[in-house]
Amino acid sequence: MVLDPYFLYKIGLTLLVAAAISFCTTPLIKLLARKVGAMDVPKDERRMHHRPIPRMGGLAIFLGFIVSFLIFGEINREIQGILLGAVIIIILGVLDDILTLKALPKFLVQLVAAVIVVLHGCCIEHFLGFSLPAWLSYPISVIWIVAITNAVNFIDGLDGLAAGVSAISAGTMLVVALLLVPDGTAMISAILLAGIVGACIGFIPFNFNPASIFMGDTGSTFLGFMLASVSIFGLFKTYAVISFAVPFLVLGLPIFDICFAVIRRLAKGQSPMHADRGHVHHRLIDMGFSQKQAVAISYLLSAILGLSAVVLTDRGEIQALIFLAAVVVVGAIGVGLIFGKRHQLKESESDSLPQSDESEQTRDTQREEPHDEN
Repeated sequence: MVLDPYFLYKIGLTLLVAAAISFCTTPLIKLLARKVGAMDVPKDERRMHHRPIPRMGGLAIFLGFIVSFLIFGEINREIQGILLGAVIIIILGVLDDILTLKALPKFLVQLVAAVIVVLHGCCIEHFLGFSLPAWLSYPISVIWIVAITNAVNFIDGLDGLAAGVSAISAGTMLVVALLLVPDGTAMISAILLAGIVGACIGFIPFNFNPASIFMGDTGSTFLGFMLASVSIFGLFKTYAVISFAVPFLVLGLPIFDICFAVIRRLAKGQSPMHADRGHVHHRLIDMGFSQKQAVAISYLLSAILGLSAVVLTDRGEIQALIFLAAVVVVGAIGVGLIFGKRHQLKESESDSLPQSDESEQTRDTQREEPHDEN
């Protein structure tokens, strides 16, 4: 791999421009959110904040990304489909942050956006080294995009969590893309991903605990949609036998969280879209970690999975598969620690407390620094 210094300079500029635009527009979006009523009001136990916070901050992330990419990127047919789908997702997210839409219409619009991406030629063409026919490639691609879109949305439950995890995931894919340069697709992917990383970095100072603004569905669904689409554009089209493993590792945390949530809800006879307080970040809070500690642990897990994905791209197939098996074993141990006896013991202790004491315990566990609305 020999990287053109000019290309690296272009990547750096894309990242910096995206970060600057996102950082500068976030205060303006905060004012706009208050004016249009896009406020997140704490009304149930899932909320970790205690006063209304402006949401719709994802609009600043989108502006940072789209402006930087239009300046430095190249647009082909597949990129047209991704950008068109992203605009649809952003419009849906803004409406949802203002009006709080029902789950079904949001899901249907997400399907439309995913179909647009696929019809523009951005679809999963290989799996485990086998070429997929169009009749199978199209629905799998749509399912992947919609699933990852909602997976990132699901983990957006703590200050700075979704933005940081998305930045780490996009940064990992950026490194993978740079390993594949001078491939044309990898070069376009690198510009896309640099824009996403920069936009997230510019937003995080306002979103980290104590957050003064949330990204809302505008940001979480946009980031999920972009990560899913770019993973198809730049990863699933590139690898052979291990092509399936790299995107799954890069997006490992949100994928695990949405799978666990769907299984948990179906087991209780609930809709998969039914909101509850059983996500990974909630479990970490229930184990006694603070918001900042839970977010830091999530960042660390995402970074480890991302490093694993980078190692996979630079190894032979046998070594890569051995390494992947080791990651799975370690991951299983981690899952056992988070969802095992300590959590069950805490639930038992909570059940045995009087109602008033339990409420006080919950408030103590969730208490963080006061949110700064200014």
